Amino acid sequence: MSSLGEAITTARRALGTTQEELAAAAGVTQGALSRYEKGMREPDGDVLSRLAAALGVTESFLKGAGSVRGAMAVDAHMRKRATAKATTWRQLEARLNMYRMHVRHLMEEVSMRAQQRIPIFDPVDTDPADAARMVRMQWRMPIGPIQALTPWMEAAGCIVLAEDFGTSRVDGLSQWVDDYPVVLINQTAPVDRLRLTLGHELGHLCLHSSEVTLTMEEDATRFAAEFLMPEEVIRPQLRNLTLGRLHDLKREWGTSMQALIERARDLNVISSDKRTNLYKALSNKGWRTHEPLSDELSPEVPALAQSIGEAMAAKGLTREEIASIAGFSDPSRNTIFVAQERRLRAI
Repeated sequence: MSSLGEAITTARRALGTTQEELAAAAGVTQGALSRYEKGMREPDGDVLSRLAAALGVTESFLKGAGSVRGAMAVDAHMRKRATAKATTWRQLEARLNMYRMHVRHLMEEVSMRAQQRIPIFDPVDTDPADAARMVRMQWRMPIGPIQALTPWMEAAGCIVLAEDFGTSRVDGLSQWVDDYPVVLINQTAPVDRLRLTLGHELGHLCLHSSEVTLTMEEDATRFAAEFLMPEEVIRPQLRNLTLGRLHDLKREWGTSMQALIERARDLNVISSDKRTNLYKALSNKGWRTHEPLSDELSPEVPALAQSIGEAMAAKGLTREEIASIAGFSDPSRNTIFVAQERRLRAI
């Protein structure tokens, strides 16, 4: 498949559109579109223009979309449950690929200077917990609970995007785009689960930027646990766990009671029997599926992408120009770098 064919296919999948639907919208036959996507033929200028418009992107976006890492459809790191449908997470993966390319498209014209950086570790030589500790040290984070994780990641140049996935079976995805990592999170998930997802995806970005290992998911989970609940600080607090104690710790650390139970077991602070009894107590109250207190935690609100859009608007760029620079066909398609409307006021 050619890079252009990959770009067309990925953009179509991201929209959840069939070949038949895209062909009709672009005024081409389905057979012709199939050949374009497979790289057997290249669309002429007029057809490419109609395809781009139907996909909500610019022609230059489609032409340049396949040049990163040799392919448009790069596999994403993904935190999902085993029961997640392949069609669902494939569409989400396509959407992340599109966001990744829109970020890259914009960064070709706009420079961004991050206060920190997301460090890269060799997953073979570096223990995930050690990596988490080193990131906290490099970012000069305070000892103890992290009140909000998103601002720390964005300060390191990570573009965090939140949207409704339409399913609770997938929590988040991440990829690198050149020097800028992109994370997509499911905004309908409870805050405690979102925070663990952000930590999990940060673990992937630090440990798996180029190396793929058989223990990737386990590594990312261990990284997130140490990053959000550092052993040195939390270990003494995990002794003599009760449901009441778990309530207090959830408020303090912003992680789920189940994550706290797992942390206690992984650190050998509680026995397997104690873990089982705590889960039974949660089940008896119906808290395995709907934990209390989640709505009391401070929300994780991404802000960097909007700030970039507003900075561009402050320099005099119109909504149309911002959308075009990011590779969107018109402002209504630009859901990433959105600047708030400025209103005239009487003086």
